[in-house]
This record gives sequence, C-alpha cells and structure tokens, in this order.
Amino acid sequence: MWKNHPKALPFLFLSEMWERFGYYLMIGIFTLYLKDVESGFAMTEKEASDLYGTFIALVFLTPFIGGLVADRYLGYKKSIVLGGLMMGLGYFMMGIHSLTMLYVAMTLVIVGNGFFKPNISTLLGNFYDEERFKDKKDEGYNIFYMGINVGAFICNFFGAALQILLGWHFAFMAAGLGMFIGVIVFLMGTKHYGDKTEKKGIQEGDMPFSKIVLYILVPSVIFGVIGWLLKGVASATNLDSAIFGSDSTDAFIFACIPVVYFYGSLYFKAKVEEKRQIGALLSIFAVVILFWAVFKLNGSALTTWADRYTDREITGNTKAVFNGLKLSKEVDYKKDSTELYDASFRLQKENGKVVKTVDYPIYFRNVAASEKPAEGSKVTIWATNLSQSINPGWVIILTPLIVAFFTFLRSRKKEPSTPTKIAFGLLISALSVLVMVAAVHIGGNGTEKVSVWWLVANYGIITVGELFLSPMGLSIVSKLSPKNITALMMGGWFLSTSIGNKLSGVLASMWDTYDDKANFFWINFGLLMFATVLMFALVKNLNKVMKDHGIN
Repeated sequence: MWKNHPKALPFLFLSEMWERFGYYLMIGIFTLYLKDVESGFAMTEKEASDLYGTFIALVFLTPFIGGLVADRYLGYKKSIVLGGLMMGLGYFMMGIHSLTMLYVAMTLVIVGNGFFKPNISTLLGNFYDEERFKDKKDEGYNIFYMGINVGAFICNFFGAALQILLGWHFAFMAAGLGMFIGVIVFLMGTKHYGDKTEKKGIQEGDMPFSKIVLYILVPSVIFGVIGWLLKGVASATNLDSAIFGSDSTDAFIFACIPVVYFYGSLYFKAKVEEKRQIGALLSIFAVVILFWAVFKLNGSALTTWADRYTDREITGNTKAVFNGLKLSKEVDYKKDSTELYDASFRLQKENGKVVKTVDYPIYFRNVAASEKPAEGSKVTIWATNLSQSINPGWVIILTPLIVAFFTFLRSRKKEPSTPTKIAFGLLISALSVLVMVAAVHIGGNGTEKVSVWWLVANYGIITVGELFLSPMGLSIVSKLSPKNITALMMGGWFLSTSIGNKLSGVLASMWDTYDDKANFFWINFGLLMFATVLMFALVKNLNKVMKDHGIN
C-alpha cells in the first residue's frame, strides 16, 4: 500500500489513526454519558444533542485559526504536537463528573483540534506537491483517510469494555492515552519530514495577524455574545429565548458571521490569477455543509436509534464472545425504580429533576410481545456505542475497493474529476437516508425494535458517499489553494464542516418533535438532494477551473 508514496505517509497515517482513536472513542460515548441518569448528567435528548452539536461544531471551527497560526508562525510540527497534547489532556479531564470540568475539557479539545487537524492534513499535501507524487494525491488522501477510520473502528470496543468494567472516566482516559500515542508516533517520523513542516511565513498582501484578531476574532466573540443574549438566556420563565432553537445555536451562528465574511474577503481581495481558485473552493465549502449536517447524526440521532429502536439482544456463541470481551451487559426483566420516559422515549423532568417510576427497564419498552423474556429473567445486550464502529468498519473494507476502482479508471484515462466525485458522493449519501425511512416503517414507527442490519445498510451506503466526498475534499483544497494560504483554506474546509456539525446538532435536537420518525429522515433526504443538485450545477465550472490550472 505504501509503495510509490512519500516515506512520511505511514507516520502521518498512524498518528492520525491514534488521534482519531481518541476522538471517536470520546464521541461514541459523549451523548450516552450526557444522558445517563445515574452516572452522567441526566440530560434530555434535546439538551444532549444541542451540546453535542455545539461541541463538534467548535471542534471544527478552530482549525480556521490553527491553520493560520501554523502557516505564519509556528510551522506544522509544533502546531500538531501542541494540539495533540491539549486534546489528550482534555480527554483525561472529560470524565471528571463536574459540568465545569466538562466545559474546561471540551475547551481543550476544541482548541487542540484547531492546531492538530488542519495542519496534519496540510502537511500530507505538502509531500504530494512534489512532481513524482502529484498523480498519487487522491490515493494518498484515501489511504490517510483509512487510517482515520482504523482508529475510529477499534476505539469503540475499548470504550465499551472500559465503561462497562470501570465507568465513564476510564473510557475517557483511554481516549487521552490514544491521543498521546498519536503524538509520539508523529515525532518518530520527524526524520522523514524534511523542510515540509516549516512555516510559510507572512506573504506579501497577507492580512496582519493583529488585524485578524481585531477584525475577525474579537468580532466573532462579540457577535457570539450578542447571539446568546439577543432574546434573553433560556430559563424556566423564558422558554422562548432563542431564534434558532437554543442559546448556544444562536451564539454559534452569530459568531460565524465575521469568519464567513473573512473567507469572502479572501476572494474579493485575491490576486486576479488566484480569484477563480478561491471562488471554486468557497462554492464547494458551501455545498458540503449539508452533507456534514446529515453525516454527523451518527453521534446523536443514529446513536439514539441504536439505543432505543434497535434489537441489541445477543445469544449463543455471540453472547459468549461479547461477554468474554466485556462488550455487553445483562438487563433484568423485572420492575424496579427507574426513570420515566413517555411513549416516544422522551425523558420526563419536573423542575429540572428526573421523574422516577416503577417499571421494567426502558430497553423492553418496544421489544415485540413474542420476544419478551420470562419475568425475572435476564437478557444480554451489546453496548450501544459499538454501533459507532459500523461506519469506520465500512471505510476500512471499502477504501481499498474505491482506490482500486479509481486507479483502474485512471489507467484508462476515464477517472472523474474531484468535483464530479464529490457530486456523486452527495447523491449516494442521499440514498442512504432512504434505508432509515424503510427501517422506521418496518418497526412501526418505534413500536417494535428492528434489526441492526438496517443501521449496517445505512452506514454502508453513506460510507460510499463519504469516500467519494470527504478525502476528495481534503485533496481538492490541497490542489487548488494558493500556496501561501493552503492551511488557511484547509481551515475553510473545516469551517464548512463546523457549520454542518452545528446544523447536525440542530437537526438531532428536533428528534423528539417528530412523532413520525420517518419525517425526520425525509428532511435529511431533502437536504442532501438539494446539495446534490447544487453540486452538479457547479461541476462544469469547477472542472474548467481545475483544468485551467493543470489539475484533475
């Protein structure tokens, strides 16, 4: 796999693999931890989804500034190491059961990712700028992307076992350990990096950093505060306090305005020869927002689907294996004191306190009558967060096939352009949502649990779309960006991801408002089809820009 690729690729692959091990382990248990009534924070679906959406949005917003600082001042190596250490510390702190500590930990992860994420992707692109590797760039990013998903696949098994055996805190500690291993692996590859990690410095015409702080970052903070306070802070006496669903969403949207303005100004102030490149990238950034809005439901709405609507009971040899690996737990079919949920699995609270009742565990609420166990018996169910390994598992399986497919087309000079790949990726992703519409109907809109194979099929299809789109996005930024702002434009890609992530949180927070869950998924289908139509409308012009610059 490494043949004909830069010698640095294995080290970047492995460091990114371990970084993603930590990140996706944390993401896999994050909303489950927030909603845990006994050991977490007893949040409702709306509360947990809103915080999740804000968190993953900010995680991908900070690469804007992290890429800029690396480009001009720190260089890529220092930025990656600094970011990795901050994220690892944040994961270690996240399981400390205190809301204040949780927010501090989240802040460390948010800022750390800003330094790590855009710069390791940019560093990889620097190696493929060499003439001998140029035609391998898409393939290199696909291999790199597989590294991300190897980490994302294995992490959930560790997260599940540690949470079941020792509790949430130890699962978060494992995420931190994975991040620190990633930093060590990255440093081990130093001799292969040469001068590729060096800062590019301030170029003629660049906006001074002091002006960026004054005109972009400070206004973002001010706009965010305005967004938060505009209709007053949410409270028991002021429920209708938000414009876009919650105070945090208002703050995020307002805070993005100066940053979006900044990227727009890059286009209008660019040199004539760079204008079309920047314009092409900005149009792609705008379209893929809707992809991320739906794709990132894996940590919120689709985790809820796995937890509440999926048959997770295991028996026989499967049960023996899962029990041996500590990936499952037993649930007693008997009435006891438990939290109260309504018919649509909405946690009931009064004056901020969880309402208790005497009932069977919530897992049995929608088990088919013929499948319910005898009174007092136990059933074994697999850990919910294992569903988060389905998507990366598909990536590991499908990446070599997708790479081989495009290599074959390239050999016959029929490989589609990167914008065309992205357009088809959006279309394929839209089709995946139809699987969940069918799952809702099969389960009678939640009245009976459905097979996990519905999630497997959904993730399988959207993974094909993801492989057409996400690594191609990283590749096209590296190809089209003017050299002096490559990391900054990589930050723009992550900005679009950030906005999409926040929109995903908004969508997920609306889950409880849909009595018919099929309508929730139809909304997602409509958003992706809209993005698909827009992207296909842009393809011709984007292909021309790339051809004019001698790239595919």
